Amino acid sequence: MTASPATLATQNDTIDPAEDDGDGFIALTAPDMSGAEVEMLSRVLTSGELGDGRMARAFETAFAAYVGRAHAVAVSSGTIAALLVMKAYGIGPGDEVLCSPFGWHQAQHAVALSGATPVLVDIDYWQHSINPEKAATLITPATKAILAANPNGHPAHWDELTALAKDHGLILIEDSTEAIGSTYKGRMVGGFGDASFFDFSEPGVLLAGDGGMIVTDDRDLAHRLRYLRRREVEHRNTVVITRTLPWQVGLSNLNAALGLVQLKRLPEILARRNRVIGWYDAAMASFEGIKPPYRGAGAEIVNPMLYCVHLGTRFTASGRKAIIEDLDGQDIDASDFGQPLHTQQYYQERGASRSACPVCTKTADRVLALPLHHAITEDQVAFIVETLKDATINTGAGAAIYL
Repeated sequence: MTASPATLATQNDTIDPAEDDGDGFIALTAPDMSGAEVEMLSRVLTSGELGDGRMARAFETAFAAYVGRAHAVAVSSGTIAALLVMKAYGIGPGDEVLCSPFGWHQAQHAVALSGATPVLVDIDYWQHSINPEKAATLITPATKAILAANPNGHPAHWDELTALAKDHGLILIEDSTEAIGSTYKGRMVGGFGDASFFDFSEPGVLLAGDGGMIVTDDRDLAHRLRYLRRREVEHRNTVVITRTLPWQVGLSNLNAALGLVQLKRLPEILARRNRVIGWYDAAMASFEGIKPPYRGAGAEIVNPMLYCVHLGTRFTASGRKAIIEDLDGQDIDASDFGQPLHTQQYYQERGASRSACPVCTKTADRVLALPLHHAITEDQVAFIVETLKDATINTGAGAAIYL
């Protein structure tokens, strides 16, 4: 196949799915697609080669270069990426992995899926990432790794987490399923873990329909990950390789092609989203009691998946639900940020409790995700914020909202 993503991605005729609705509904998320993606997919579909891996290898090479890592391994999702990393490191029954209970994609489920024990660590109140000091108190002889995330685009406390992992001889795994292009002290997310992984499903920034990517500088680890990912045709008659059971979780040429063009267009995609964020910031400035978007020490660029506001302490989870219902009544798609792991039945049946992560419990009850994508107009942002103001008054809590 001779398609050139670099050439195709110069096309800027963006496809706007919101234009087809015609009903004024403001979706929470919408993929930023152009004619370049459509043409690339058409070429892949007519090439007669959907699973030979050539597009996946091209995507891996381009993605590794983008994040500044030596190796990249494309897989079917962010959660599968996390699971394969666990397996490649030999993490399983009897091992403990420190991880956050908070997140949208919740790739931390991979710890339990691997057979290891997830040890849930409370989070930082404002940036929502794992708290290094609390993590340090939970390390035991069974602890094998720290799985730390960049929630909603915000880099974690990487200096402290790197030092903690080094001091205790732990594997540091970076969950960047909610972040791409964000930077911490001059380094891009995806560059901090011994292995790091990404997700390419909505409501992310770079979208490939589905899919994930693992990046690392460890050549041997990348080698093991590729054997775990799937059994290649040339491996079928090799006895030694079959000591490792494959998962058959590779990325198709279609998904890889879509991701490759999206990666090439990423600066344009981020610029469109940042324009909308700027409109939100300006509109929120008139919100009584509002604080500017939080950016922790060292976080230089933050590329969020969604525009999240933090409701004040007057609000409860039921109050947020009422706000979401009010917004929905005005055709505005809003959401919470998901149920924390320690409140889910699976983990509660295994000893987790709301009291173990009080900051996460409080935060999760008050985070409100608002629409963020390229198709939102400045007038729509103004309408969303004004409707949100009215909704907070309707709940009886006034305008006590903090980013």
